[in-house]
Amino acid sequence: MKATVDRQKCTVCGVCTDACPMDAISLRENRIEVSDDCSLCGICVDTCEFGALALPDVGTGPSQDLAGFSGVWVFAEWREGKVHRVSHELLSAGRILADKRGVELGAVLLGAGLDDEMAKELIAFGAEVVYVVDRPELAHFTDERYSKCIVELARVKRPEIILAGATSMGRSFIPRVAACLQTGLTADCTELDIADEGHLLQTRPAFGGNVMATIICPNRRPQMATVRPKVMKPVRGEGRQGRIERVELPDACFEARVEVLEVIAEQDQTAKLTEADVIVSGGRGLRSGDNFHLIEGLAELMDGAVGASRGAVEEGWMAPSHQVGQTGRTVAPALYMAVGISGAVQHLVGMQGSQVIVAVNKDPDAPIFDVATYGVVADLFEFVPEFIKRIKRERDE
Repeated sequence: MKATVDRQKCTVCGVCTDACPMDAISLRENRIEVSDDCSLCGICVDTCEFGALALPDVGTGPSQDLAGFSGVWVFAEWREGKVHRVSHELLSAGRILADKRGVELGAVLLGAGLDDEMAKELIAFGAEVVYVVDRPELAHFTDERYSKCIVELARVKRPEIILAGATSMGRSFIPRVAACLQTGLTADCTELDIADEGHLLQTRPAFGGNVMATIICPNRRPQMATVRPKVMKPVRGEGRQGRIERVELPDACFEARVEVLEVIAEQDQTAKLTEADVIVSGGRGLRSGDNFHLIEGLAELMDGAVGASRGAVEEGWMAPSHQVGQTGRTVAPALYMAVGISGAVQHLVGMQGSQVIVAVNKDPDAPIFDVATYGVVADLFEFVPEFIKRIKRERDE
């Protein structure tokens, strides 16, 4: 489906072609044509002063009785016996949402051999109730089992909002949960709020990061969203009280067609960008992949991780696991160094939450300097080696 053009009203002024963020509208033989790239965003309709463009009626889908749904849930992701930081972030954000709605904030913890200490940690970050499903079959994550458990719990408890981290795990199975519950899902959110009508306002970058879209799900429940790690601040509250409910689910929830035989830990520590306190990233300014040894050496010296811009990854200089940006990882370290990165909006979206940003670029007008805490206008091939020497010299003194 795509936007339609009323030929009688259209003056072929071309304003809509410039406004379309998808480049889906073009001038063809003195008339406007809309291609299949149209995303039905409606920007062209708002732009056309002659009312020549319109969106097709796509309907609202089946509606539900929304009165029976209550509560905000957070899926508590954990790895190697520790709750993932994004779960703490979501509980802190969920606490605000639950307070605005006047409802209970819950956390869902799935796994095997789970003790109460992990659940108590979730309570400390805002949960009033922790639903624990403890079964041997949940020792290792699988899409099928985890989604069945969340779906069954949601059908019984009927929460109005379910949040999860936009991690590899969350992105893998949460869409399956939304499909089974026949509800909507907004992925990679960077901001959440509650509207006056009680709808969850889910904000995320769209159209290559050029637009921030706020999405609602007015007719179905639960309202579901995944949220990028490190875009929200975790707030721990000492002395918080809550309850732990150990839930028994039907055996059918633990049936799966896939079995995990072995879990192999990732060896490349530099790829773990979302957990790093220091990140040194390189871009096309490095000219070739061979020059990334400068970035790697500086990152190692600072006990940090190596990042890369989309351009550097597309050139094949670094693996996609190192990419920072809208289509890569969202990071918010204590220190982020951008070396030879111009600062395209797609990259800025993924790192502008960093506490301190240091940019090194020979172009004084590079957009990266607009968000940088400190800027160095210099040739990186001269600056980085000297900077490394200076660090080593001061450490030896």
